[in-house]
Amino acid sequence: MNITSNFDGGNIRVLSLDNMNDIQLEIRKDPESDYCQWFYFRLNGASGYPCKLNIMNAHEAFVTEGWKDYRACASYDRVQWFRIPTSYKNGILTLQLKPAFNSVYIAYFAPYSYEQHLDFIHAAQLSNLCVLESIGHTVEGRDMDLLTVGEPASQKRSIWIIARQHPGEPMASYFIEGFVSRLLDDDDPVSRKLLQKSTFYIIPNMNVDGSMAGYLRVNAAGRNLNREWSNPDAKKSPEVFYTLKKMEATGVDLLMDIHGDEELPVVFVSSIEGIPGYTTRLKKLNEKFFSSWLAYSPDFQNTHGYKKDAPGNANLAICSKQIAQRFDCLAWTIEMPFKDNQDLPTPLTGWSPERSTKLGESLLNVILDHIDHLR
Repeated sequence: MNITSNFDGGNIRVLSLDNMNDIQLEIRKDPESDYCQWFYFRLNGASGYPCKLNIMNAHEAFVTEGWKDYRACASYDRVQWFRIPTSYKNGILTLQLKPAFNSVYIAYFAPYSYEQHLDFIHAAQLSNLCVLESIGHTVEGRDMDLLTVGEPASQKRSIWIIARQHPGEPMASYFIEGFVSRLLDDDDPVSRKLLQKSTFYIIPNMNVDGSMAGYLRVNAAGRNLNREWSNPDAKKSPEVFYTLKKMEATGVDLLMDIHGDEELPVVFVSSIEGIPGYTTRLKKLNEKFFSSWLAYSPDFQNTHGYKKDAPGNANLAICSKQIAQRFDCLAWTIEMPFKDNQDLPTPLTGWSPERSTKLGESLLNVILDHIDHLR
């Protein structure tokens, strides 16, 4: 029997494999930080044996409340993922599984690899509606991929969708897949109408380096990209630096920043109520967007979420707050659960890649409802 995480997105450190009933592991922390929560590893050679895997440093996780009612993900083919019994007690996260096959992958959430990313963006560019370009390079020199969907024109709205600022939130990549796939569907009337009135600028993965390295929240320089938007450093946070530079060139009439939340078992958004420039126009637009998405997707809700910032107290280093203030536009941080959606649970899979994809598809209807009021 062995355990390895020496692959794209992998993260675990083996402490002891002496006893299948007490396999001891720990999560490797992000560099230059104490962030840890993401894990992804392969267990090999345990077919038919009941295994108890104990993550010994779970009490050091970024959000320990995230372990409450959480169940880890497992897969035999890295395509279909299911949940396994998981418990948190005395600072230790315990995963239990009797593998049906000799090799099984276990992860905090169904991963989304760099190869999946490359396959997706290159398939997207085959559409005559889409152009793929690199707008800069990451800390480690990888391309920052941007999909432009629709023909740019001054009278059109400029809509930005970005994902994976925090690399350990792969549900955001599945969300983007759903959104872009529907946007490129020539037979979808919602997409066709949207592209008559707007151009979409989409960055499917803001933090490729961190995603490949198996980090939770930082890039290769140890920077939390979603705290870099006030004054990004071209060397330490080039991912934000080059994105902001491109935004200045295109303008922004709407921004959606896609994330996952460790603790709350619901889909929700963090909006811009606390920015200094929160006008009556933005307030009305914000409320209308909420109402529309509630109507289009039962997975969405606005009862639970982060506490709203007091007027003028928003942290403008956060992407959605900075962009809303800078461009006088609506901007949302969209959060999906690592657990299940408590309002509409699916016990076998919990919140899943498929549900993330469906949620991404539903956002097109919401945008179409208010496309004429974004300026």
